Amino acid sequence: MNTVRIATPPTVSGTRIAGLGHYRPERVVTNDDLSQLMDTNDEWIRTRVGISERRFSGDQETVASMGAEAGKAALADAGLTAADIDTVITATCTLEAQIPHASTQVASKLGIHAPGSFDINAACAGFCYGLAVASQAVRSGNSRRVLLVGAEKLTAWIDPTDRANAIIFADGAGAAVVTASGDEQIGPVAWGCDEDQTETIHVTDRNSFIYQEGQTVFRWATTQIAPVAIRAAELAGVDLADIDVLACHQANLRIIDAVAKRLSAAGARDDLRVARDIVTTGNTSSASVPIALDRMRAAGQARSGDVVLAVGFGAGLTYAAQVFVCP
Repeated sequence: MNTVRIATPPTVSGTRIAGLGHYRPERVVTNDDLSQLMDTNDEWIRTRVGISERRFSGDQETVASMGAEAGKAALADAGLTAADIDTVITATCTLEAQIPHASTQVASKLGIHAPGSFDINAACAGFCYGLAVASQAVRSGNSRRVLLVGAEKLTAWIDPTDRANAIIFADGAGAAVVTASGDEQIGPVAWGCDEDQTETIHVTDRNSFIYQEGQTVFRWATTQIAPVAIRAAELAGVDLADIDVLACHQANLRIIDAVAKRLSAAGARDDLRVARDIVTTGNTSSASVPIALDRMRAAGQARSGDVVLAVGFGAGLTYAAQVFVCP
């Protein structure tokens, strides 16, 4: 019989988000700008998806470079330096090439030496998946401080004349620093996928653009996502009335409002503050939740200590949600 005992690192009692940061490219693209490229107009876009403008990256901006800028801001917000980080996780589905992965590139740009480094692709649910993995890595003792990045360059994967998709998607990055905490500030994740809907949003091959069945996704999200959010609150042991901020994936303003309405009917407060960053940022996939929440903080709409319910959903079709305390 083998009597070797394998040692494990000491675990910690809780985790928290110590800092947030985001990056949006400088180039602003309005609905009127898009109307010069395709048969659309400002009223049609606002009515359909709620967007008035979005941000497009420049030729020299990449998933990694935008992710590094967001990470830099998150480190500053947490009062930490690159030397304090031992793990980097990047959630993305829009790398131009899969090798090398984004996280090591982000680490290199920030001067983070020899971290654990890997990417996650859960499409628009990526940040919430990544937050669960980062929290578990710290809780298990395998990591001390994790830099979690959600970064996307969706414009590289969109037909610029496709009026169904080009009006929605945009570029940007958000980031969070996850560390140990004396008390639990990140709740358990409620995650999963609808394996019967894998073709609803897809890219056929490396020479193709993103395709999605918009109405199918809309019906699915407006009926299936609120129960996931409610489940996350239950797992965290909090009532919906305890939630201060809803940071939903910024897919479509009508979807966000539908989820908020269902949560209100289930017990959320009338003064629940809802992220509606899609109006001026567009859909940035895995970057949308951290960008939206960080911009709410900057506007005074989310404050340190607020209880946040974050929900991500997208291609796969994947979904994930968790409750956490706003840094």
